[in-house]
Amino acid sequence: MMPETITHYRACNLCEAICGLKIEVRGKEILSIKGDPDDPLSRGHICPKAVALKDIYEDPDRLRKPVRRTAGGWQEISWEEAYAEVVAGLTGVQEKYGKDAVGVYLGNPTVHNWGSMLYGPEFLRLLQTKKRFSATSADQLPHHLAAYFMYGHYMAIPIPDVDRTHYMLILGANPLVSNGSLMTAPGMDKRLKAIQRRGGQVVVLDPRLTETAKMADRHHFIRPGKDVYFLLAFVHTLFEENLLDLKQLESYTSGVEQVAALVRSYAPERVATVTGVSAAAIRQLVREFAAAPSAVCYGRMGLSTQEFGGLCQWLIQVVNILTGNLDRPGGAMFALPAFDLVAQQVSKGKRGSFGRWKSRIRGIPEFGGELPVAELAEEMLSPGEGQIKALVTSAGNPVLSTPNGRLLDKALSDLDFMVSIDIYINETTRHANIILPPATGLETDHYDMIFHIFAVRNTARYSPALFERGEDQRYDWEIFRELALQMGGKPSAFSPKQMLAYALPFGPYASEGITLDYLQQHPHGLDLGPLQVCLPERLFTPDRKINLIPEVFTAALAKLEIPAEEPEDSGTLLLIGRRQLRSNNSWMHNSYRLVKGGDRCTVLINPSDAEVRGISQGQEVEVSSAVGKVVLAAVLSEEMMPGVVSIPHGWGHARSGISLSVAAEHPGVSVNDLTDNQKIDELSGNAVFSGIPIEVVRI
Repeated sequence: MMPETITHYRACNLCEAICGLKIEVRGKEILSIKGDPDDPLSRGHICPKAVALKDIYEDPDRLRKPVRRTAGGWQEISWEEAYAEVVAGLTGVQEKYGKDAVGVYLGNPTVHNWGSMLYGPEFLRLLQTKKRFSATSADQLPHHLAAYFMYGHYMAIPIPDVDRTHYMLILGANPLVSNGSLMTAPGMDKRLKAIQRRGGQVVVLDPRLTETAKMADRHHFIRPGKDVYFLLAFVHTLFEENLLDLKQLESYTSGVEQVAALVRSYAPERVATVTGVSAAAIRQLVREFAAAPSAVCYGRMGLSTQEFGGLCQWLIQVVNILTGNLDRPGGAMFALPAFDLVAQQVSKGKRGSFGRWKSRIRGIPEFGGELPVAELAEEMLSPGEGQIKALVTSAGNPVLSTPNGRLLDKALSDLDFMVSIDIYINETTRHANIILPPATGLETDHYDMIFHIFAVRNTARYSPALFERGEDQRYDWEIFRELALQMGGKPSAFSPKQMLAYALPFGPYASEGITLDYLQQHPHGLDLGPLQVCLPERLFTPDRKINLIPEVFTAALAKLEIPAEEPEDSGTLLLIGRRQLRSNNSWMHNSYRLVKGGDRCTVLINPSDAEVRGISQGQEVEVSSAVGKVVLAAVLSEEMMPGVVSIPHGWGHARSGISLSVAAEHPGVSVNDLTDNQKIDELSGNAVFSGIPIEVVRI
């Protein structure tokens, strides 16, 4: 008898958008994956990545049992044997070289999985190492730095209230493709069009005419890495033309007069040549922004991953505050999630940290207990006390996702011991001695602990597992718990679901009866309403005031100089990244439906730059930087600002020893074979991926 067809509802946990899904299943066969029109946040929106959940579940390359690397290849072993070898390997290195001889790298999918979020910290605590790294310092660390110093908690990041704003100024972001990013906003095409329908405007500044820029009311090219000068001129003009309006913020904001002094020398006329944005255009944007009924300035990866990323994210907050658009409908607001992680941490005295220790090689301060990932390879390759001799990676592929991947590749091959908690043998985990694969995706229940904090609307949704995990499989939280137990720890005996059931009745919606049982009765999720005004109650600074001028930012600004203009015939181009809808960092390229079609790992170059170099459409070119070179096809495009080229992130699957059959057929090249691990934002320690000087020559 054929099994009946069952419709299952859940949230997708592959990216920040957490779109609601409607999945039809017959037995263990997935018949279809569609958007859930009744999800209060995504409203039926779905992107191609969600359909790949089927591919991950069925992927023959996905590991389901622990494996050990041997001279004859990978060998399956029991969980008991794997745990014992991991604990022996890590403790053995620490007994010989000290606690800091073990390093940890946590990849981006960690924050998309509540099991890792809840149980990973106890394991890390038991390691007692200061050598902790994550994808944070290759991505959004400047956001956290600004939030920590200005609002008192590293996760207190204001979110654009896109559904009510009348003017959205977007810098270095492509939300039409990313569905937000530190702005969980599925279906951004509809949300942006709604701004325009209500008489508002969307303006984009970017070195590429992105998908978002194409639908915007206006787009301005801006030189990579020079956004800081635009933002300084923007704030300068607010003061010069008396366009400030702090509204209710004035009573609990300190440092306004000092900001005026800091930006006095950055008139639009002085920065126009450097930024590529005319003084007239800058002044027009400032006047429009200040005059709008509500407005919000938003900047993301292109701003954070540049030389002055920390200053940029600070200045974006300053713009929103000085125009009275912080904590205001249609401006930048704070979400209030049902599982209120920020409030829970504050109640335990945890707001974040900065500078408790510094890195061994370059002396860069820790942030949130982590060091900049740009230093990871050096920490392995540089002899001396504290050298990393063993490494733990979880849900990450830093060989492809962190700067100077070839150097890191070499460093990994020299380790005494390495363990990876991962479902694939990829460019990084191929170096591991042991790989522990967690059950994932549709085999796990899910509640998003992180991205409700950044959502443009307050919602809550619990997703039960679609399939039971196999008898030989383990959830990630079971893996972390068992490792902690074998290291002498006392991890919680409760499952993530039990923890959620305990926490919700103490959350901000307890009076409305929001419990786990109630969530389970609403499989499409709950709409908890639009973002609400919440300041100054939601400020966590010691004096309960917004600090406009944290010392770390003003000190960094004091070192800033307006650079001399590059000669036009220098031959040097600047490299930026490129977000793609069917890519999710490096780990989704083993899904055929996401990589099929034409080659997407290409270098976009302006026709004028191509003509000077004798490059024709589709021709292979060599792109070289200070640390490496790659060969790929050139695509001539007016999308690119002259002097700027773009290569997408996450490719580079031609390395030997990986077990990704589909990805190996669509290898592309790694843009991080060009990025330089010596280039960081000195303020935050974040890696620099945007504005890398490169040369392009035809082959």
